[in-house]
Amino acid sequence: MRLDGKVAIVTGAASGIGRAIACRFAEEGAKLILGDWRDDPREGGATTAEVLRDMAAETHFMTADISKAADVQALVDTAVERHGRLDVMVNNAAISFGRPLTETTETEWQQTMAVNLTGVFFGCQMAVRQMLRQEPTAASGREVRGRIVNISSQHGMICCPGDIAYGVSKAGVVYMTRQIAADYAAQGIVCNAVAPGKIITGKGG
Repeated sequence: MRLDGKVAIVTGAASGIGRAIACRFAEEGAKLILGDWRDDPREGGATTAEVLRDMAAETHFMTADISKAADVQALVDTAVERHGRLDVMVNNAAISFGRPLTETTETEWQQTMAVNLTGVFFGCQMAVRQMLRQEPTAASGREVRGRIVNISSQHGMICCPGDIAYGVSKAGVVYMTRQIAADYAAQGIVCNAVAPGKIITGKGG
């Protein structure tokens, strides 16, 4: 119960890594706001919200397009309205078209950056704004206002064969994480990235 009573947002929570994160957070006692553009999991079966309710977790699902600032702000506002603060922001939602440089269209490039990079920017920005307004809590011997976890990828650090837009977007997430960590550590905001390789879940969206 390491997250007992903590309030967390997870984007891209309907499927894949986001669904797995939400379920683990629920096991650890978190109160969850789930955001995704669809609620039906790619893996099939019950929705993430239904699974979490069966676990007696306090959860709320919202339809959200994280490439839109208003949708991301609504996630943060809802967390604060329902629970009074935001302790953890997990920026997980991402898309991929799987095309090399010469075959990637302008639309595919822009859509990938809008979700995978700008969406993470919105999530970080709006989470930090909220966290700066709230009182810190004791964590691991120091005061922390909140934590941000950005889901990058191994392809943010090594090449992503045949998928240039995805690789570039995830490399941007790596840099963004370092910048935010450096800029806001003194104010008690912790920002880290996780870089998964191949995973045993359905592909998130």
